[in-house]
Amino acid sequence: MALSINDTAPDFEADTTEGRIKFHDWMGDSWTVLFSHPKAFTPVCTTELGYMAKLGPEFEKRNVKVIGLSVDKASESQAWANDIEETQGARPNYPIIADADFNVSKLYGMLPASTSGDPAFRTPADNQTVRNVFVIGPDKKVKLILAYPMSTGRNFDEVLRVIDSLQLTAKYRVSTPVNWKNGEDVIISGTVPNDEAKEIFGDWKEPKPYIRIVPQPS
Repeated sequence: MALSINDTAPDFEADTTEGRIKFHDWMGDSWTVLFSHPKAFTPVCTTELGYMAKLGPEFEKRNVKVIGLSVDKASESQAWANDIEETQGARPNYPIIADADFNVSKLYGMLPASTSGDPAFRTPADNQTVRNVFVIGPDKKVKLILAYPMSTGRNFDEVLRVIDSLQLTAKYRVSTPVNWKNGEDVIISGTVPNDEAKEIFGDWKEPKPYIRIVPQPS
């Protein structure tokens, strides 16, 4: 079954390019981005893995761990890392799950439960649905799910933007409007009545009674 937002992210044990992990233990108390790939040595994914490595400091300052997944053995991803560094100017600085048994792809609803066989004989097109981004909170709940086609590179700047929103709205009783960026005005959550909002936020702009705009709290 496909995962939905607020579901508990399935736990699993798997080999990675940095050794074997138990996923929930590896996450610890951090936020996590899990992003998946249909196969090593694919062109669009090569650009993505390199860019994620460059974003490492941005994720670190947000207390976010990054982990990749490829439907290959760990040795394939380790060899792929050389090409990524050569062509993208950055080597993956995060583990890549070796999902050669399809276990994680199945748990996360990216491949049918009936999938089996030797991954070496599967083409990227066979695994084309393994192109997801999952943002998972410290409570192990899924906060965001994005799915991309093989032909379109993912926008990881957008993933950072969403994480900023998720972390802000988890701490304060606000929501973020369309195209919001960190530091911009926010909206008081609809669950906060006016008398309580007055105590928390003071005054606000109100183009409509249900749209209460305040500066981003900090």
